[in-house]
Amino acid sequence: MTDTNKYKDQTLFQISWPLFIEIALHMSMGIIATLMLGHYSDEAAAGVGVANQLLNIFILVFNVTSVGATILIGQKLGAGQLKQAKQMAHSAFGLNFWFGIIVAIIVFFFGEQFLRMFDVQGKVFDYGLIFMQICGLSLFFESLSLAFSAVLRSYGYTKESMSVTVLMNVISVAGNVLALSGIFGLPITGVLGVSWGIVVARVVAVLVLLYLLYRRLGFSMKLQDIVKMNREDYRGLLSIGIPSAGESLSYQFSQLIITGFIVTLGASSLAARVYIVNISMICFLFTLAIGMGTQMLVARYIGGKQFERAFLRGIRTLKIAMVASFITSLILALIGHPVLSAFTDDPTILAIGLPVLWAIVFIEPGRAMNIVLMNSLKSVGDVRFPMIVGIIFMWGVAVVFSYLLGIHMGLGLLGIWIAQGMDEWFRGLLALRRWKSRPWERKIKVEDLQLKKA
Repeated sequence: MTDTNKYKDQTLFQISWPLFIEIALHMSMGIIATLMLGHYSDEAAAGVGVANQLLNIFILVFNVTSVGATILIGQKLGAGQLKQAKQMAHSAFGLNFWFGIIVAIIVFFFGEQFLRMFDVQGKVFDYGLIFMQICGLSLFFESLSLAFSAVLRSYGYTKESMSVTVLMNVISVAGNVLALSGIFGLPITGVLGVSWGIVVARVVAVLVLLYLLYRRLGFSMKLQDIVKMNREDYRGLLSIGIPSAGESLSYQFSQLIITGFIVTLGASSLAARVYIVNISMICFLFTLAIGMGTQMLVARYIGGKQFERAFLRGIRTLKIAMVASFITSLILALIGHPVLSAFTDDPTILAIGLPVLWAIVFIEPGRAMNIVLMNSLKSVGDVRFPMIVGIIFMWGVAVVFSYLLGIHMGLGLLGIWIAQGMDEWFRGLLALRRWKSRPWERKIKVEDLQLKKA
């Protein structure tokens, strides 16, 4: 068992490469399921895509704790407050335990009402409801796994967190194969089998993460973590997590409205949107990984009051992310037809989707700026700025111009993607301006001055 009073001091590369693989595997779970469901039925792929979008909104509740834990544990480790960091880890578990139970109950009993808000009909609705209710029950385990993974990563154990995702992915893909291929003479259970495969994967993930927390950090989560509330820790987790989740929640709700616009364009546009979303994830995969790695490092630097080091880390990561995302999106656009054809052979869906892949080339560098710098701002405690800017531009630009360009001007899915690119670029540029102004230095210096006067 590892000494519980130590954490790994790492470079960005050492932190980020396991994160890259972990995020890639998380994303590939959705991509593989969508790919296989697309060959099973375009209606199944569309229904699961819509249901999954709804489930992602509820998962954001769990991210309140995991984002707060990642940042606060990192800051405490950087400041050498090892006992307080361990206490924060236990508090994160307790908070997400209750979040998980509440959300799972809500989704299971009210999933049908949530799904009807999209006005999806027929088989698309039926498939979506099956996925929604079964996977909704497993959200309790997703809540715990997010909290446990955040603790492991904060202490530098990103490879361990990655290994759990590998295992989840293997179980999920095996479930997809068993449900959709009829291998070994088994019945084809479709969306039902795919859903239960995800449930099993999440349960196994929680058990393995509990084992790793004990083996690597000596942590054993106890009943008192659930019953006994540490109000100061909860207040800290929520003060960072709620604004961060507020930004993400605003994004997901704006995407629901935009999905509603797409529904009016027809089933082919909705299916194309599901496929394009999965393909576009490849473009910002690298950005997400180094953005998360940078967030953890910057939190430690701020905890240790290494302000210049924190600032330069953000700028260097930004440059790498923008170049990488542009090159990746350009390659995907150039080979767009075979990539999209892997999901569907419907000529209408292909005709709708291919121009959108070229729009993604314009979008991704702006998204990279947004992801890296907004995450870095959160890690220094500047959590309100990303939320306020996000709400204003997601709704004022992405939603408004999605309707104007996509529906009113008749550009369809392409117009909607252009509108979202405008939103990403506006927010990214504002984040860059904010990062260069270095507001965290003024805030921490004021806090230090107040402490000296006290």
